[in-house]
Amino acid sequence: MNPFLALAYPQSEILAPFAAMLLLTVAVWLYMYVRRLSYMFANGIDPQRLASPAGKNALLPDAVQYPANNLANLFEMPVLFYAVVLAIYATTSVDATYVQLAWAFVVLRALHSLVHCTFNHVKTRFTFYLLSCLALFALIVRFTLSL
Repeated sequence: MNPFLALAYPQSEILAPFAAMLLLTVAVWLYMYVRRLSYMFANGIDPQRLASPAGKNALLPDAVQYPANNLANLFEMPVLFYAVVLAIYATTSVDATYVQLAWAFVVLRALHSLVHCTFNHVKTRFTFYLLSCLALFALIVRFTLSL
């Protein structure tokens, strides 16, 4: 990459979608516990009965478990997002295309989380997932080819 072009674009711009992805993960974690604890209190469920996955599956309806499933998803493909964003930042390679792809990934993951945590329509959720993966793969391939 041309070092003069790298200096022309604020390198810190890539950190905004990075931070947004972190905040999305925190938001889903909070939502998961709000849903889970409110259901448990409303139905008098002893927390010890949820000590195993089998207990959770038997006592909590799917809709209450959707946020937990989504939280687990946020530690899959987003890990690659964090890695490539940090690599782009560390190599002072940030440009408008990288930032736009990073924001596309975050927005699509936020939409995926919204669907997954609420009405959980699989085709809609998968569409957002697939599009987010394409944005992520574009980031990874573009960065890798620039090395």
